Amino acid sequence: MKRTAILLVAFAFTSCVERIERKIPYSTTQVEKEMSNRSPQEAKKEVEDLLDQWHLAAAEADFEGYFGSMAENSIYIGTDATENWNREEFKAFSKPYFDRGNAWDFTVLERNTYISESGSLAWFDELLDTHMGLTRGSGVVALEDDTWKIKHYVLSLAIPNDNLEQIKAVNREIDSSFISRFGDTVQ
Repeated sequence: MKRTAILLVAFAFTSCVERIERKIPYSTTQVEKEMSNRSPQEAKKEVEDLLDQWHLAAAEADFEGYFGSMAENSIYIGTDATENWNREEFKAFSKPYFDRGNAWDFTVLERNTYISESGSLAWFDELLDTHMGLTRGSGVVALEDDTWKIKHYVLSLAIPNDNLEQIKAVNREIDSSFISRFGDTVQ
């Protein structure tokens, strides 16, 4: 009886693993093979080049170049609490800015880029000079079919700690209205 139960558990586990492996587009060994020709320094340069080209595409209103740098399932989080978009939503929001010929121009002042051990994932933070003043960008970039794509990007305002009380006062009414929409749904 014990032996039958163990065999059933082993069979169920093997079956689950096989189903999971079929859903994964590539295995770790394939990622490692893709990265075998790249040193961590080369991967870091590729990611930073991608980010530089992405910012340049916005400055030049290159809609296809800008959104071509983002993964199909990417997320963009802007400075406003309502700005949490998937790629298609962000494209719809951004299109009028790109159509007028100048979307936005962000100049990188500082960037820190990190590459995972497998070499297939990178994360970064950057300090930007923008039309809003200093902002912070941070995100995740992943290797997809041997090409780096932006998966997640967060843009936030850089507010000096000494000015937080002023900003809180300005946002108090808007924040409370926004928070009330969520009610008890957020844990």
